Amino acid sequence: MTSQTIDAAVAGSWRLGDLTVNRIGFGAMRLTEKADGSPSDRDRAIAVLRRAVDLGVNHIDTAAFYFSSTRSANELINRALAPYPDDLVITTKVWPGRDPSGEWWWARPEQLRGQVEENLRQLGRDHLDVVNLRMPRSKENDSLAEHFGALAELRDAGLVRHLGVSQVRPRQLAEAQAIAPVVCVQNPFGVGASPEHNAFLDACGEQGVAFVPFFAVAGAGREAGASATDSEEVIAVARAHGVSAAQIRLAWTLQLGPHVLAIPGTGNPDHLAENVAAGALRLSDDEMTLLARVGAVG
Repeated sequence: MTSQTIDAAVAGSWRLGDLTVNRIGFGAMRLTEKADGSPSDRDRAIAVLRRAVDLGVNHIDTAAFYFSSTRSANELINRALAPYPDDLVITTKVWPGRDPSGEWWWARPEQLRGQVEENLRQLGRDHLDVVNLRMPRSKENDSLAEHFGALAELRDAGLVRHLGVSQVRPRQLAEAQAIAPVVCVQNPFGVGASPEHNAFLDACGEQGVAFVPFFAVAGAGREAGASATDSEEVIAVARAHGVSAAQIRLAWTLQLGPHVLAIPGTGNPDHLAENVAAGALRLSDDEMTLLARVGAVG
């Protein structure tokens, strides 16, 4: 079986509230520009989105702040996929924002409605399926209650269907859950994650909360993407299966629990097919243990 014939459903599905998604999804961050910062090709980005849906992807992660000087991820999604398939779940995130020049800013609780409405306008939707409250890294030990409470009010008003949290610690998840139901945690995670992060992933599963790792492929490369080099352990397992290191990284995270969802992003149709095909990989217990021992990515 070639990667081009593998459907995203092969990895199984999970429910985000009342919405069922295949565990292999798609992250839209890399649609707007190439790795070197130059503009992406609009037609190619649209083709990648349509191909993702053809391959069974029904969970797309995006944000209004995913834009370059010439491209907006949300508007590419709208152009490529509207009218949207009935089973397509679009997840976005708020609190961070960027002004037209690209400078970052952070919303006050009363400004979150404007960020939600910006996503609605760009996507051409009357409600958002899932909105994640993305914590600033500088506030990783602070309370999120005021901001999450504001989002809960937007959920009650019908603008948002389900809520999630991102870049959080267990205490902040508990704080959010005391305010409104939380369907997912979106945190940096991948091969080499610390025991603390692994424990949080397991705890989410015990609570029925989806764990959605970002940078699962990039690892320490984070926003810059995966580096050309990889650990000897990852390369050895990839060679044994005849696949890429990126596919092994995705397969490893997915195999950590049925509640783990992947959202790898790419503007390359070949990489897209490889990412989806990673859902069909099955690693042995020894391989899972070997990869768990790779040095922490931070």
